[in-house]
Amino acid sequence: MTTRAHRLRQAAALALALGAAPALHAQSAAEDANKSNNPLNPAPSLNLQNYYSPRLYDSNAHSNDFLLRGTLPVLPGELVGVPQILRATVPLSTRPQADGSYATGLGDVNIFDIFLLREHGTQIGVGPLLTMPTATSRELGTGKWQAGLAAVVVDPTPARLLGALVQWQHSFAGQSDRPTVQSLTFQPFGIFNFPGGWYARSTGVWTFNLRSNDYYIPLGLGAGKVWKEGKTIFNAFIEPQYSVAHKGAGQPQWTVFAGLNMTFGK
Repeated sequence: MTTRAHRLRQAAALALALGAAPALHAQSAAEDANKSNNPLNPAPSLNLQNYYSPRLYDSNAHSNDFLLRGTLPVLPGELVGVPQILRATVPLSTRPQADGSYATGLGDVNIFDIFLLREHGTQIGVGPLLTMPTATSRELGTGKWQAGLAAVVVDPTPARLLGALVQWQHSFAGQSDRPTVQSLTFQPFGIFNFPGGWYARSTGVWTFNLRSNDYYIPLGLGAGKVWKEGKTIFNAFIEPQYSVAHKGAGQPQWTVFAGLNMTFGK
C-alpha cells in the first residue's frame, strides 16, 4: 500500500469515527434517560419529587406532597429466583383543615416489592405492597394499615419509554373510627427522548377511591433533562398536569409535578 493510499484510508476512518460520535452520544443519553425513568431499572436510586396543587375543586385551598422515594434492587437467590425491586415512598404533605388552616407533616409511608418476571423486551413486574398509617395528622393519612398488589409493564426503545404502574390496596387494620379504605391508582407514562439528554414526558397518576367512587384523572405534559456525573445519572424535570375528569370535592384542578431523580452505579 502506498503512503498516499494509507493516508487516505486513515482520513476516511477518522471521518467515519467523527461522524459516528454524535450518534453514539445521543444513544448513550437516551439510554440514561430510560434508565432514570424506568421503574423496573435494577439499580439503586433516590428521588426527590414534589406535587403542588394550587387549587382544589370546590375550594380555594391548595395541597402539596413532597416525596422522598428510594429504590433498592435485590439479586436473585435460592428462595426467590428472579430479581426484585424494593421501593419505599415517604411523603411530607400539606392539607387544608376545616378551620381554614393547614396541616403539614408526615403522611402514610408506602412500600412495594416488585418481582421482575421479564427483564428483556417488554418488561413485566408484579409484587405485594404495604401502606403504613404513619401520618402525624388526621388530614394527612387514612389511619389504616393497607395491603395490596403493584404491577408494572414497561416497553423501552432508544426513542421512547412507554409503560404503566398499577397499585391496588385495601385496609385490614387501624383506627376503628376511620372508614375502610380501598383504592386503585393507574399511572400510564410516556418518555420521548431527544438529543442532548432532553426528553418530553407524561406521567399523571389516575386515582380511584373504590369505596366512595370518587376519582380524578390528570393528564400531564412536561420536559426533563438527564446528565451523568461519574456513575450517577441525574434527572431533573417539571410536568404540569391538569385533571380532565373528576368526581368528589377536594380533588386537584391542576398540579405541578417536579423533581430530581438520582440513579446510582449504572
